[in-house]
Amino acid sequence: MKFDFTSIMNRHGKDAIAVDALGKNPGFAPDAPKEGFDIIPMWVADMSFPTVPTVSEAIIERAKHPAFGYFAPTDEYFHSIIRWQETRHGVKNLKSKNIGYENGVLGGVVSALNVFCSKGDNVLLHSPTYIGFTQCVENNGYNIVHSPLVTDQDGIWRMDYEDMERKIADNKIHAAIFCSPHNPCGRVWERDEIEKAMEIYKKHDVFVISDEIWSDIITTGYKHIPTQSISEDARQRTVAFYAPSKTFNLAGLIGSYHIIYSDWIRDRVAKESSLSHYNDMNVLSMHALIGAYKREGYEWVDELCEVITGNISYAADYIEKHFDGVSFTKPQGTYMLFLDCTRWCETHHKTIDELEKAGWDVGVAWQDGRMFHGPCSIRMNLALPISRVKEAFERLDKYVF
Repeated sequence: MKFDFTSIMNRHGKDAIAVDALGKNPGFAPDAPKEGFDIIPMWVADMSFPTVPTVSEAIIERAKHPAFGYFAPTDEYFHSIIRWQETRHGVKNLKSKNIGYENGVLGGVVSALNVFCSKGDNVLLHSPTYIGFTQCVENNGYNIVHSPLVTDQDGIWRMDYEDMERKIADNKIHAAIFCSPHNPCGRVWERDEIEKAMEIYKKHDVFVISDEIWSDIITTGYKHIPTQSISEDARQRTVAFYAPSKTFNLAGLIGSYHIIYSDWIRDRVAKESSLSHYNDMNVLSMHALIGAYKREGYEWVDELCEVITGNISYAADYIEKHFDGVSFTKPQGTYMLFLDCTRWCETHHKTIDELEKAGWDVGVAWQDGRMFHGPCSIRMNLALPISRVKEAFERLDKYVF
């Protein structure tokens, strides 16, 4: 491979909560490991890979100029996004005016909700549910109505359209958060699935907030379909959110963006996002995106997806052979596994707390899945060098399962 996905980075002391937060934030971060075990960070959704070099190069080049005053986004910033969306996702006729900056996807979600809803309104989400949605929706005074995803005979997560429509009607819902690809389940929705969902939203006049932050991290054989590409109605009722932060591991730099085609929605979301006067781009964040979306970034993401595909295949094969009673659906996108440990815990008379703690004790810093509405689940990050993934599963086999 052209880029480095095998070196083990020492992230200690470099501001990374993935390793330095362990044992310091009970209820959020895993416990620190027992003596004799190093940390294998498999919880918070960032990657233990060095990002594409053009990101650092772009930041360094801009930092050479000793003035960091007020600025405006450049044409190169918008053109980089337009080119990326067209090349990676087949998006046509995207204009600079359709693109708006957001400090983060969750902040953008709240701004859109504030446009579409009144405090106390009900909002439809699928479950399992990303914890960030739970926090930002409830913290801002909205009520979540869950429509559970179901697994079919092949173990594939599917939307329950009848349940969605019934809950939309019964709860007078006019806004939904749609996660595509889905976190934490890893589903990459097919076109006909999105079409069916959007027809329901259209029928009941539901505005859609589409979180597509994982859209670049797709395993071999699958393709991301932008929600807004389904129909003209979908373009006009949907606010879509993207970010290089997930793709290139830039969350610490801050910086996401929305795509909105409706003038009516775009004007109101821009107004809502501006109210705090804190939703402003950082000049180095802008240059990081430009660096990420250079030609090398396209190549880097292709290699990343190949590595993630291999890591998922290794983990899936290992679990099936060694961890009887642990079930999962192989992710089609993202780098997260969502493990259902119900049968294992019942067979071994253990609680999910005891199972999680056993992993933490030997340095496997995985994440409690209950906060994602998985009653006996664990979420596991596989965006590490394969040597670290193998070490983690060998420890789990020897000491835990």
